[in-house]
Amino acid sequence: MPAIKKPQKKEVGGRIDKLRKLINYHRYLYHVLDRQEISDAALDSLKKELYDLEQKYPEFVAIDSPTQRVAGKPLEKFVKVKHKIRQWSFNDAFSEEEMKEFDERVKRMLGDSISKQVEYTCELKIDGFKIILTYEKGILKTAATRGNGIEGEDVTQNVKTIESIPLRLEKNVDAVVEGEIWLSKKEFEKLNAAQKKKGEPPFANPRNVAAGSIRQLDPKIAASRKLDSFIYDLSWLDFELPKTQFEELKKLSELGFKVNKNFKLCKNIDEVINFWKEWQKKKERQDYWIDGVVVKLNNCLWQEMLGYTGKAPRFAIAFKFPAQQATTTVENIQVQVGRTGVLTPVAYLKPVLLAGSVVSRATLHNKDEINRLDLKIGDTVIIQKAGDVIPDVLQVIKDLRTGKEKTFHMPEKCLMCDSKVIQEKDSPLVRCPNFKCESRHRRSLYYFASKNAFDIEGLGPKIIDALLDNGLIQDATDIFDLKEGDLIPLERFAEKSAENLIKAISERREISLDRFIIALGILHTGERTAQSLADKFGSLENLEKATPEELISIKDVGEVVAKSIYEWFRNRHNKKFLKRLLKRIKIKKGGKKKIGTKLKGLKFVLTGTLNSMSRDKAKEKIRLLGGEVVESVSFKTNYVVVGKDPGSKYDKAKQLGVKILKEKEFLDLTKG
Repeated sequence: MPAIKKPQKKEVGGRIDKLRKLINYHRYLYHVLDRQEISDAALDSLKKELYDLEQKYPEFVAIDSPTQRVAGKPLEKFVKVKHKIRQWSFNDAFSEEEMKEFDERVKRMLGDSISKQVEYTCELKIDGFKIILTYEKGILKTAATRGNGIEGEDVTQNVKTIESIPLRLEKNVDAVVEGEIWLSKKEFEKLNAAQKKKGEPPFANPRNVAAGSIRQLDPKIAASRKLDSFIYDLSWLDFELPKTQFEELKKLSELGFKVNKNFKLCKNIDEVINFWKEWQKKKERQDYWIDGVVVKLNNCLWQEMLGYTGKAPRFAIAFKFPAQQATTTVENIQVQVGRTGVLTPVAYLKPVLLAGSVVSRATLHNKDEINRLDLKIGDTVIIQKAGDVIPDVLQVIKDLRTGKEKTFHMPEKCLMCDSKVIQEKDSPLVRCPNFKCESRHRRSLYYFASKNAFDIEGLGPKIIDALLDNGLIQDATDIFDLKEGDLIPLERFAEKSAENLIKAISERREISLDRFIIALGILHTGERTAQSLADKFGSLENLEKATPEELISIKDVGEVVAKSIYEWFRNRHNKKFLKRLLKRIKIKKGGKKKIGTKLKGLKFVLTGTLNSMSRDKAKEKIRLLGGEVVESVSFKTNYVVVGKDPGSKYDKAKQLGVKILKEKEFLDLTKG
């Protein structure tokens, strides 16, 4: 019998390459197109052969190999990643009237010459967990959570376990795409059956399971959950983007992504509403949860023209299905005191299942809302989740009253500190005026450490409560004096978690001026106002000295806001607090004084890499000369500055006829 010839490495490499391509082909058929050409057993056999070959010849293992979907050790923690494209959330509409108002608003902004041509692409709004995928030369580089819209967490290891997400695209392109991770109803039922068998509580809903699975440090847990995906947005590409939203969805399919097939091009808003009504009836037949329809202006060029507000696109809206409703009884009404001292009445309800989770509380907003509802303790009420998130009391069923119901009265004194409450002028809000109120104090500390302020990872409300209750901190300044040894005796802390929190605090000892202003929690001062203040004054010292007139002259600052800011910096308690805090942290400059008005009124967009300076330096130079930097190209853009390897903004500028500046031209324009 002749000896079996040992395969050459070149032959092994070729076999491995063919196996990868074949397994990926069948993965795409099964998980994306819902088709199957070979049995599960045959596919498992191919995977086994590939795994054995890669084990024997590790030099041929590639990052996009099917064997790498569950690889690596559990992570110690998730790493933050900055998004290439800012992530937005949609505004919501809940009625046909609101949708018609949206349609009128879009047409008004586009103008008469365009309004008659307006079409919309409608897509099902999948109730899952948002994910942002970045590909380089066709290979999955990172998968990130939405986070705060500017940066999220790197969850690549977990997302790789999802078979419907390609590790390699059909084309070797650079791209950023957005989509939804979800768990099927069938898998959700299996998971809860397993929970019941183990004697553990069931999961509330598939969305929570999807989010929790993606945020597990061990990818094997995510892999065991059999998650799925739908990709719906091609937010960046290194070649020309499709001209319409409808074509964009087709392009995503061509690249190898799983796209929900139930999208439709609607010629007018009436067709949009009909599509919404149709899917209210059909949604329960799907194996995934749907909570509405996402409606987007179809023409991508017109999308750019409309742009964005502070939080959402003007060209799109989420048309939500009517919220699920339930009836329950109000067992009590209690008052919570917020960080600004506002007293908010909260209804404590007999627990009831609503939209996939058990609801036991609902906000009543203020005393005027209680009066409007004519709500009493003991009443039977209809509740719903506004946008399927926040429990809301919709109506009182007065026919079920027994006469034993009790009228609720807002307290005249703060229940936490016994201070006499004050009624705001021309407002339904009642406020505790005591800055030292324990409830106000706790909530202000939660806000101080939150994402938009100091963003101290791991320092959430429960940890802050434990630190306060054990006398380890009195105010925010004490956070920066904590040592590992202070934390270890606490119930929630082991040595490693104590080390991680102290490290996270240390990493936040330097903060930008706008974030610092947010952290102070000044009444009526939000993110946009904080940024405007930082840009205008450039330093905390300048802001402290600002007069009411100087404050009112700033965009986003009116008389009420100016008064609040001015008085905050003149409060004796606040002055002492600032003095102590500034000994422990450092503030980066929030803005620089303009050195000229050469670029006043001009809008710039930057794309590509500049040789002579960083992107941030170029932006700073524009602002110092009075110009404005914007993120997207539109008819209102004056210049697009193009560096090496420009993206789609360059192509958009050419389409719109916007003036394009090469780096040398930009440097000449911005010379002092």
